[in-house]
Amino acid sequence: MIKFYFNNEQPIYLQIANQLKLAIVTAELLPGEKLPPVRDFAAIAQVNPNTMQRALSELEETGLIYTERTSGRYVTTNSDHIRRCREQLARSKIANFLDDIDRLQLSRHDVIKLIEQIGGIHD
Repeated sequence: MIKFYFNNEQPIYLQIANQLKLAIVTAELLPGEKLPPVRDFAAIAQVNPNTMQRALSELEETGLIYTERTSGRYVTTNSDHIRRCREQLARSKIANFLDDIDRLQLSRHDVIKLIEQIGGIHD
């Protein structure tokens, strides 16, 4: 099951939603997988059930999870939507990285060299 980590940079419900989004796009949570009930999920994350409810509502608005009235919440089975969300998340992280690099005033050559030293990227 997912382990949640929190900081003071943004509201807890958004951190939960973002961590669940990452779990979905990386297949830690599989398409069609049933999510625990809100109270159980809140206990896992050690947050108030209202906070978990708000996080799940955020994800439902994005279409990454859906509710079946009598049986609970599930991860979407729409693989195209998951792929698009994964790409969007990657673009956001790359944009943040590039902003940080720009502030550090590193050249493209220096950045590539550092990436190679650290271990590169997956093919």
